[in-house]
Amino acid sequence: MKIIGRVTLWGYQALMGALIPVFLARLAWRSRRQPAYLQHWSERLAIYPYGQLKKTDTIWIHAVSVGETRACVPLIKGLKERWPDKPILLTHTTPTGREVSESLFGVQVTRCYLPYDIPGAMNRFLDRFKPSIGLMIETEIWPGVVLAAHQHQMPLCLLSGRLSERSAKAYAQAGLLARDAFSGLSLVCAQTEADAQRFVALGATKVVETGNLKFDAPIALDEISQGQILRSWIGKQRPVFLAASTREGEEASILAAWKKAKIHESHALLVIVPRHPQRFDQVAQLIEEVGLRIARKTEMPHSVSAGQIQSLDQTVNVVLGDTMGEMALWYRAADLAYIGGSLLPLGGQNLLEACARACPVIVGPYTFNFRQATEEALTLGAAVRVDSSCMLVQKAQGLMNDLSKRTQMGEAGQAFVALHQGATERTLNQIKDFLKN
Repeated sequence: MKIIGRVTLWGYQALMGALIPVFLARLAWRSRRQPAYLQHWSERLAIYPYGQLKKTDTIWIHAVSVGETRACVPLIKGLKERWPDKPILLTHTTPTGREVSESLFGVQVTRCYLPYDIPGAMNRFLDRFKPSIGLMIETEIWPGVVLAAHQHQMPLCLLSGRLSERSAKAYAQAGLLARDAFSGLSLVCAQTEADAQRFVALGATKVVETGNLKFDAPIALDEISQGQILRSWIGKQRPVFLAASTREGEEASILAAWKKAKIHESHALLVIVPRHPQRFDQVAQLIEEVGLRIARKTEMPHSVSAGQIQSLDQTVNVVLGDTMGEMALWYRAADLAYIGGSLLPLGGQNLLEACARACPVIVGPYTFNFRQATEEALTLGAAVRVDSSCMLVQKAQGLMNDLSKRTQMGEAGQAFVALHQGATERTLNQIKDFLKN
């Protein structure tokens, strides 16, 4: 690292160190709606119980939240098949990611929060867990993490790397700080050629296109049966439109358009699943304010079969999906789905999970976070695009009345996913030289 780069990094680390009180205050603030943010808080400062772990030669994987954690399923399966004796450490940033990790992997992995990128924290983390390699999922690049990996002579790889044009421009504005971080990566496995080119432009030296790990995500053994139970509860005979992973500002406009189109006067059902659990109560209030009758997913009876469960009353207009880690079940239960974050300039969420379950997809105008995947799904007929909430509701209403079109879109979605599978195997082949026994 050049002298000017070191000065820039020192300035960055000094700033991050000064912001520690702000980080802790933010944790406390977020815990007001999601108490889990205060659990294991000391791990975020790399403060651990006394005693050293005996495990060495650990494979460390960092998955920020729910989506990245689910993307790890085929990766961790492949790692355990090839290197069964190597322990796996899985780190997260959000409580929801950690919770999903517990349900998916149980005791197969060790888990904790990734420390803040503050002076000394990453060194304490690496001294504690002694990983032999670090595997970051999708977009996580932190200068202090890269420096600590270099100091510990640990290869650090970015897998299923994704970098939108907007994110690339933001990193470029960081100048040498970002360039040193990207150039310090041992390997970047990019999702697409466009992603690969942006990584190279920012200074990454070894970049290969391996695809998106999420295309290889397996179907849970009980997913189909659980989806059938969910559909029986919300009503087998009712058309069901799912607004998935919605963001603040979207629910109000969708509800207003739904009410204006008077779809609530029919027996069609709107399901809203907000992306962030801390907003569940806020969205419930929005539903009540527009005069629609609401039911919550948490009200659904447990431990019953599809044939035994009592369906919701037809007077329920909207169901609020106020649970985490069940989006696949909602895609199973719905007739079609809007992928949230795309009506507003937020870049949208990933549509692969819906496509894999033959759920027809509607997206808004803003899909830059997953540009290539979305454009290909649109081209293949697995998805359609709208420009506003009114157009969204209008399109949803039309598709709910057109079984033939929905079937065609669902089949196109599954073909789209099948076409891109194999990223896990290509990724494992790229990192195998770092994992020799």
